[in-house]
Amino acid sequence: MLRARENLIAFYTLVRKEFNRFLRLWQQTLLPSAVTVTLYFLIFGNLVFRNSELISGFSYSQFIMPGLIMMAVITNSYGNVVSSFFGAKFQRHIEELLVSPMPNQLILLGFLLGGMGRGICVGILVGIVASFFTHVSIAHLGVMIFTILFTTILFSLLGLFNAIFARKFDDITIIPSFVLTPLIYLGGVFFAIEKLPAFWHRISYLNPIVYIINLLRYSMLDYVSISIGYSMMLLVFFTVVMYTVVSVLLHRGTRLKS
Repeated sequence: MLRARENLIAFYTLVRKEFNRFLRLWQQTLLPSAVTVTLYFLIFGNLVFRNSELISGFSYSQFIMPGLIMMAVITNSYGNVVSSFFGAKFQRHIEELLVSPMPNQLILLGFLLGGMGRGICVGILVGIVASFFTHVSIAHLGVMIFTILFTTILFSLLGLFNAIFARKFDDITIIPSFVLTPLIYLGGVFFAIEKLPAFWHRISYLNPIVYIINLLRYSMLDYVSISIGYSMMLLVFFTVVMYTVVSVLLHRGTRLKS
C-alpha cells in the first residue's frame, strides 16, 4: 500500500511537470498553431480557393478544417514528448527516473499524458479558431473522441521513440521535417484523395495519416473516403505496436543508460 501511494505521488508529480511545461510557455506551445491555422484559412480558404467548387457539398474551408485540426494535434503531441524526454536525457535527470522505484510503465504514461494534453488543448484551440472562418460541426462524437485520443497517444509514442534514439538536438528535428510534414501534407489535408489520379490514389493508401484524417473528417463532416472500420483498426494497431516497442526500449534502457 505504501509503495502504491509513493508511485501515485511520483506519477502525479511527473504529469504535473509535463502539463506545467507547455502551459507555462503557452505563447510558444499553444499559440503558434492557432496563428498557423489562421493563415491557412486566410490564404487557402479566403483567397486562393474562395470561389472553388464545393467538395461533396462542403466549402473548401469546411473541407480542410478537420485536416488542419489533425495536423496541429499530431505535431504538438509529437513535439511535446520528443522535446521533453530528450531534454531529460540531455540534462541527465532521466537516469534518476529510471533508477527510482517508479515503474517504467508509469514513467511512460507520465510523458504520454503530457503529449496527449498538449495535443488535445491545441486541437480545441484550433477548432475555436476554425469556427471564425467556417461552420464547425460534429457528426459523430464517439468517432471524434476515439480518433483524437488514439492519435495523440500514437504520436506521443513516436515522439518518445525518436527521443530515445536521439543523440543531439538536431536528431529530434529530422523525423518532423523529413517524415511527418510530408506525410501530413500528402495525407489529404488540403485535397480529397479520391480526386487524385489512379496511380497516386493507390499510393496514398500507404500513408497512415490518410486514415487518421479520414476518421476525423468523417466524425465532423460525415464524409467518407476510406472504410471507417478499417481506419480505426489500423489506428489501434499502430498504437499498440508503438506502445509495445517503446515499453521494451524503456525496460532495456536503450540509449538511456551510460
